[in-house]
Amino acid sequence: MWDIPPHSFYAMLVVLVLLLTATACRLILAHVKAEKDFTELRHRIQSWWWMIGILFVCLVVSHTAAIILFAFISFLALKEFFSIVPTRQADRRVLFWAYMAIPVQYYLVSIGWYGLFIVFIPVYVFLLLPMRMVLIGETKGFIHSAGIIHWAVMLTVFCISHIVYLLMLPVLNLDAGRIGLVIFLLFMTQFNDVCQYIWGKLLGRHKIIPKVSPNKTWEGFLGGVLTITLVSGFLGPYLTPLTFRFSLLAGLLISVSGFIGDVVISSIKRDLEIKDSGSLIPGHGGILDRCDSLIFTSPLFFHFLYYMNY
Repeated sequence: MWDIPPHSFYAMLVVLVLLLTATACRLILAHVKAEKDFTELRHRIQSWWWMIGILFVCLVVSHTAAIILFAFISFLALKEFFSIVPTRQADRRVLFWAYMAIPVQYYLVSIGWYGLFIVFIPVYVFLLLPMRMVLIGETKGFIHSAGIIHWAVMLTVFCISHIVYLLMLPVLNLDAGRIGLVIFLLFMTQFNDVCQYIWGKLLGRHKIIPKVSPNKTWEGFLGGVLTITLVSGFLGPYLTPLTFRFSLLAGLLISVSGFIGDVVISSIKRDLEIKDSGSLIPGHGGILDRCDSLIFTSPLFFHFLYYMNY
């Protein structure tokens, strides 16, 4: 019914099989260790089903559906950011213009206007917002407030919008199509989180940034980097136009930048003395908790791919 490129179709099947396996393992654990509470694990897996289901449906239906989905994710992330980071009462009217950046940025994605897409927020929005703040006339806390609003728009709109712009790039790998690029980026980023967690649990001894994230270890970080780099080397040529050698580099880039994105958002939460950025996604926390690594991997992977192939 839908024309899904074969490599992307098989990649989707693999993801669904992994989810089925995780669900089966959770049911077995709940049966074998009935005395333990697996509620959080159940919520976490159920949320994955919903997130992946919605993503796959939007990717398969049309590019427009996918663009609307990621625009909505940017909206939720920006709203969540402003809900946890204090802003001045005087900036309420400025926040309106920050939100207005979302439809414009994603419209530029939809028409494939790369030249304006890449400068709209870093140039035009970043100049417009302080100008609007000046017109309000409140100077106390001006620099602090401008920094917060700029950074929020950069992380939640500009960075995330790079994911969906992958759907607008010319198709160079016919067997994977444009969907393959998105699946590769999302899968490797999330798989990186899992690998660093598992390696850290198995071998973790030396803490890497204890003041920011006490559970992060050098062993977990390096294990994740090696695993993701190798897996990317073999998966990259299957889902992207990258060769084996450049797929290794893409994996290295995703694993390192994903770790940085994770600890950067952790630093924000520690500064604010909160555990999660929200409670929208059961078992995961908020949108920022789920997208922390993606915020950094998306633009870096996009520009690496763009530089190497377009």
